[in-house]
Amino acid sequence: MFKQFHNIETAFRHVRLFTFVLIAACMSIVCFTILESYRMVTKAQERIYILASGKALEALAGERKDNIPVEARDHIKMFHFYFFQLDPDDKLIASHIGQALYLSDASAKKQFDNLSESGYYTGIISGNISQMVTMDSIVLGIDTYPFRFKYFGKQQIIRPTAILTRNLITEGFLRSVSRSDVNPHGFLIERWKIIDNHDLEIKNR
Repeated sequence: MFKQFHNIETAFRHVRLFTFVLIAACMSIVCFTILESYRMVTKAQERIYILASGKALEALAGERKDNIPVEARDHIKMFHFYFFQLDPDDKLIASHIGQALYLSDASAKKQFDNLSESGYYTGIISGNISQMVTMDSIVLGIDTYPFRFKYFGKQQIIRPTAILTRNLITEGFLRSVSRSDVNPHGFLIERWKIIDNHDLEIKNR
């Protein structure tokens, strides 16, 4: 009878040990599954899909600090495109200037007001003049904040009878702001000014 009790106690210990081992194994599997799922979700969130020409292209997201030079240069490039790329259409001019002013502070608004008061935009419309800008390079200093930049480009003024090419050099500073639909890069151009805009050549059409 005592032997039978001894066997029952031994069997109980074995069952209890087996239960503990089984619980530990299950807990390990659950923890591994949670960690692996978290890793996969984190990796999936780093993927960005861009729709171009009806095709989904995959891109990888990175830290903002890694993309500052690229985003800053594109912000500067787009600001100059909107401010200087004009056609004899008052709605297009208003649209482009409006988008440029979203990317900059009052210094660009002051430049726009000066050009408006001098009849510059009225002359574009009445003279059927188109204006194009081509970027040559951008010098950007990211060692100090706000970031100082200098823009080098060419400005073409296309008249019905001639094409005037001007040098275009501007400078200013970049400050970080919140991203939005009208300011996707999250920068604001400050203390912007045109430092050179002299004529380079004129060609008759």
